[in-house]
Amino acid sequence: MNIHDREPQQWSERNPENAALVVPLNTIDHTSLPLVGGKAANLGELIRAGFSVPPGFCVTTAAYTLLSDVAGLAPILAELASTDAAETARLAALATTASAALLHALIPASVVEAITMAYQALSNGEAPIPVAVRSSATAEDLPSASFAGQQETYLNIVGIEAVLTAIQHCWASLWTDRAVNYRANLSIDPRTVRLAVVIQRMV
Repeated sequence: MNIHDREPQQWSERNPENAALVVPLNTIDHTSLPLVGGKAANLGELIRAGFSVPPGFCVTTAAYTLLSDVAGLAPILAELASTDAAETARLAALATTASAALLHALIPASVVEAITMAYQALSNGEAPIPVAVRSSATAEDLPSASFAGQQETYLNIVGIEAVLTAIQHCWASLWTDRAVNYRANLSIDPRTVRLAVVIQRMV
């Protein structure tokens, strides 16, 4: 049995606000974009259209929000929001601060548990399998923007500890200098940006 054969409630975990922390790719469509980001939403639509897509799940923006709360990101993002796009040095400094805060924050236990259960389900309860860990930002599908390659992707990741580390690095990659400057030039409020992460079996 693979992850697409399981009912989502058998392994999906939710945060206190009842937003799913992980969801199977085959339960996603374009209406899920605020929760799963552009890449995951597109994969869900491909599955619904009958295309062959490697099985997997999405760690949602709700999980990212929990970590950002632990990391104390709110005041950093408020300062970013008030910084002019021309102030590139200031933007870079704040981007570094935001990224480091996410990298050094302890992932909440509820998020770790949800990811662990989903990864075990994807591995069919057997030996850990290699997966691709791919960023999926909520801003990816803006018609006037191209965010391709701005957030991280990791391939052939094996084992839950390595998966968690790769996910945390994906979250932090939302705040690279390049990504922050690009969004600032598009006048995208940094407080509205979230990142989900797609986990897919390597094929």
